[in-house]
This record gives sequence, C-alpha cells and structure tokens, in this order.
Amino acid sequence: MAKQGDSRKKEKSNSDINEKVLYVNRCSKVVSGGRKFSFSALILVGDGKGRIGYGFAKANELTDAIRKGGEYARKNMRSYEREGTTIPHEIIVQWDGAVILLRPAPEGAGVIAGSKVRAVLEMAGIKDVMAKSLGSSNPINIVKATFKALESLRSRQEIKLMRGVA
Repeated sequence: MAKQGDSRKKEKSNSDINEKVLYVNRCSKVVSGGRKFSFSALILVGDGKGRIGYGFAKANELTDAIRKGGEYARKNMRSYEREGTTIPHEIIVQWDGAVILLRPAPEGAGVIAGSKVRAVLEMAGIKDVMAKSLGSSNPINIVKATFKALESLRSRQEIKLMRGVA
C-alpha cells in the first residue's frame, strides 16, 4: 500500500495543476435536533499555460464539497486562445445576470480585474488584460461568464479565414 501512495504523490508533483477555492457557501436547515449545515464550493484549477477548468459541488461536509468540486474542475479543463501574454481581442459576454468585459492590455500592464475574474485569468496564464464585471455580483455567474468569454475568443488567423481575407 505504501507504494501506491508514493506513486500518487509523484503524479501530483509532475502535473503542474494548481487548485484554488474561489467561493464557499454555507446553508443551514433547522431541524428538531438543531441546525443542519450543508456546503457548496466553487473550485478553479489551471496550469498557467492556457488550460483551465471550474467545478461547483455541494455536500454535507466542506472537505467533501471541495474535493468533489476539484474533481469536476479537472474533468472540465479546456484550452483557450491567447496572444502572447494577453487575449486576441475585446469581448463582452453575458451569462444569466453577469456581464463581463475583457479587453487586451499592453505588455506589463498586469491583470486589472475583480477577484473572481482575476483568479480565472491568472490560472489561465493570461498576464496582461483589463476586465470589468458590469452586472451581477454572484460568483458562480461571474465565473461562468468569464469562461464563456474565454471560449468565444478567436485568433487573428481564424478571424481572417472567417472573413475570407487570407
């Protein structure tokens, strides 16, 4: 059994995937014996090289919710379009009530964004970008809107092909 544990540690050290807990919600239900708590967790995983994913899970224990959210996030990892250290073009995306604006920034500007959007962009390895959340402040919807914006990005070559220029 010790050998299996050693191999698991090696696998985790070889993969450069970082995990971050973005949001935890505690919900209580009043029952005859007192309060019963349940937890939901929004987890973000990324390698800093363009691959990123998120997971949202609920459980009766906080550690279980975080573990399940991490598993979902690893399953949902995707790659996104980048241009050097920034994004190829400006984009505005709406998801439910959240509206996100992403705008490329010159090299050295850094990530100018709110906490949830900043976490997503930094995990994706985007170093220079300006972002603004224009709608809802719900963390789950903000993260979903940010992922939708990243999925909607197209490279310059792809846009030229769509327009029939090159």
